[in-house]
Amino acid sequence: MASRDNATNRRSFLKAAGGAAAAAALAGCLGGDGNKNDGSGDGDGDGNSGGTLTYARGDKSGSLDFQNTTSGEAAKVTNQIYNTLIAFKPGKTSLTEGLATNWNVDGKTVTLDLRKNVKFHNGEKFTASDFVATYRRFVDESYEHYPGKSYASSYGPYTLGVIDNVKAPSDHKLKITMSKKYAPILPNLAMFVSAVHSEKAIKDKGKDLKSDPVGTGPFKLKKWDKSNNRVRLEKNSDYWGEGPHVDEVVFTVVGNNTSRAQTLISGDAQIIDGLGAQSSQQVEKSGDTKLVSDAGINVGYMAFNMSKVEAFRKKKVRKAISHAIDTKGIVDTIFKGIAKQASQPIPNSVMGYNDSLSPYEHNPEKAKKLLKEAGYADGFSFELATFKNPRTYNPSPIQAANTVKSNLKKVGIDVTIKQQAFDPFLSYTDSYKHDACFLGWMTDNADPDNFYYALLHPGVSIDKVPSGQDWVDPSKHDNINTLDAAAWANTEYMKLVEDAQATYDEATRKEKYKKAGKIAHDEAPWVFMDHAKDLRGVHKNVSGFELAPISGPFLRLVKIN
Repeated sequence: MASRDNATNRRSFLKAAGGAAAAAALAGCLGGDGNKNDGSGDGDGDGNSGGTLTYARGDKSGSLDFQNTTSGEAAKVTNQIYNTLIAFKPGKTSLTEGLATNWNVDGKTVTLDLRKNVKFHNGEKFTASDFVATYRRFVDESYEHYPGKSYASSYGPYTLGVIDNVKAPSDHKLKITMSKKYAPILPNLAMFVSAVHSEKAIKDKGKDLKSDPVGTGPFKLKKWDKSNNRVRLEKNSDYWGEGPHVDEVVFTVVGNNTSRAQTLISGDAQIIDGLGAQSSQQVEKSGDTKLVSDAGINVGYMAFNMSKVEAFRKKKVRKAISHAIDTKGIVDTIFKGIAKQASQPIPNSVMGYNDSLSPYEHNPEKAKKLLKEAGYADGFSFELATFKNPRTYNPSPIQAANTVKSNLKKVGIDVTIKQQAFDPFLSYTDSYKHDACFLGWMTDNADPDNFYYALLHPGVSIDKVPSGQDWVDPSKHDNINTLDAAAWANTEYMKLVEDAQATYDEATRKEKYKKAGKIAHDEAPWVFMDHAKDLRGVHKNVSGFELAPISGPFLRLVKIN
């Protein structure tokens, strides 16, 4: 879900997503990753593999329904089971064919030609009506099979909310009509949450899809052993594309970084992720394994819940805390060698990065001065919620949380750390129970909108933000964007990112995002922490694996030698 290819591919991708002429030219031009399969399936091709591939990670999946989660851990599994209309090329940020073979963007209309002879795991043929049902299940509350707001994730309104309607002129044609011009529409259709459910499965299974998924992907669910945090997938012999080359994929959980590295070295796993500095060195030094790394398109941060903690509503308090926390020390000492300091929501590989911004310097005296000016000379206290297990953007969350606690103690602020496993942690923050929290983001589509709107726009209209206030009360809004964990609602910022969404001119979008980055930096709704490398440990008996900048992991291409 987050590593990088070369800069040329990134620029080409972003140009295609942002330029009107390029968007019009996308019809029939982005498809093709060397796979000319007509839908008949090619099994494991040369037959030189087979066997079971074990993928060890730091945490579990909470759901196997992509419409019921915002978790990257869930996406790692659902990406093996499901397909999207448009896909990302393995190891790239550019687009290619998925379940659609051609597409065209014309103003507010997207048309797509769909692949024929594709079957779902339940034997049903894939047609346009499956995507219509999938779309309605995610965002249409009037749809008979809409699972409810507490089930459907906030990704729905963000990813597909701009769509007015989806129609199926025929079994293999789709017409999507949007409410406005929307630059990120094609990469959004390639995101893991834009995959396609079987209409029959939607009707037959309902919410049971979270544990009994039915897709068109290279693997299908064999068994989910929740008590042991193990998901076992088996090869889909009817898969329409290249691969899979192994008979089974098993996702396991090994919570400790060092233990996970040892699992790889011993051969009990073939691929691992969630590596920290020490475990990366273990993998690199072993003769039986190799460390695969690349710059990641991600961000790690600490969000201030302005809707709950009154002190956080004062910009000077937020800036004081940003100066008090030694983010450079965290990056250099705890995340040593695998991350760099952040100054804004996006890393420098994403269009609109503002080179004029610098990370907040560690300056406790300045922090004390700002706290005094804000009326908090004697400090205050708050709870910092954090996940326990490593994430790409925060490979050592407990150590980082303890550093934050220590740093803030020196300026008179008392911090209580609340540790949780990842899924209950996400539920906790989605419901705004946190005071402040560690969070992070691995891009879904490499478009700046996937950071700026997804993470820092509250999802409400500008006229619903109370005058003179830069935050909203989530309990008073039905469609709050829960990814905005700060509940931040700066109307100048909101207008910039909304305008950037609605233009296809790349140069204009770029300038708007630079301005949005400066506002975010100066207003400090987050403590900007880091942008981390993407790291994977791979056993020497594995071939065909490469880091996926977006989507993935592409385990259908992996062989065990």
